Amino acid sequence: MFGIKHIKFDAMTYVLHFKNGGIIKEGRGLSFFYFAPNSSIVAIPMGSNDLPFIFSESTNDYQTVNIQGQISYKISKPKELSDVLDFTVNDYGQYKKNDIEKLNQRIINEAQTATSSYIHGIKLKDAIRAAKAIEERIIEGLKAAPAIGMLGIEILGANILGISATPEMARALETDTREKLQQEADQAIYERRNFAVEQERRIKESELNTEIAVEEKQKQIAEKKMESDVQKADNDRKLREMKLEADIAVENQRKLLIKQKTENDRKEAETQGFVIETTLAPYKNIDWKTLTALNNNPDPKFNISLAFRELAENADKIGNLNISPDLLDTLLNDKTERKEKK
Repeated sequence: MFGIKHIKFDAMTYVLHFKNGGIIKEGRGLSFFYFAPNSSIVAIPMGSNDLPFIFSESTNDYQTVNIQGQISYKISKPKELSDVLDFTVNDYGQYKKNDIEKLNQRIINEAQTATSSYIHGIKLKDAIRAAKAIEERIIEGLKAAPAIGMLGIEILGANILGISATPEMARALETDTREKLQQEADQAIYERRNFAVEQERRIKESELNTEIAVEEKQKQIAEKKMESDVQKADNDRKLREMKLEADIAVENQRKLLIKQKTENDRKEAETQGFVIETTLAPYKNIDWKTLTALNNNPDPKFNISLAFRELAENADKIGNLNISPDLLDTLLNDKTERKEKK
């Protein structure tokens, strides 16, 4: 009404209220009334921004690479930025110009300027693998660039998301890399097989050395066994000889013993014969009857038997002989008792 307007901004927006060419109000997240005919309002976003980019550069070997990434930044000095770019808004809070795109393009241009000198000095293969180095170059270039300082912005970081060659060169690199990888794989297979062959040779050589050592040990064992057998045979021979000598000595001793015993027995027999002969000499011419009488046998039965003998010898001189039954019964009973005792 009557040109008086009300406008409101959030806390992430820095607001400059110009009236008649001078700043009468500034700050973040302002809300105020203003007279539109003589007022101009600048709104600068203070939050951090992620700026994606992609650009192409040529390497030292005249090959094109595409560099893709993003830059993070925030506006730290809004008043300095308002002096360079137009962030004026209308009564509805919308920007009258799209100078934010100018800001982004200037940042990208500075980033590309900082990158190009580095890319021009390296080859394609090195460039494809130089993401970290390019990030460092972009950050250093942006922080050192005077134009970035005049814009009042602060660089928070840079990330390289990809570095790629042209499709034709990428296929060529893939083919070359594939061939090299295949060669490396073939070399690895060759080395692995060669290693396996070498290990097999070493194993066989070790087995042969082991067999030779075993044969040598067996030969030594056989020689030792032969020596032991020879020594044992010699010892057995000596033992047999010693045993034979001992048997001969024993037999000789037995021979001497038997000879001595025979001589002793002969002398003993001669002695006994002489003793008997000398003992019996006085009885040689004595009648047996006298000897029987000298024996002086007290057994009456013996004497009866002698009497019967005398009767038998003089039977021709005896006419009649009467023997009482009692005498015969006594003799017979005595004989029967002797048989029972036996």
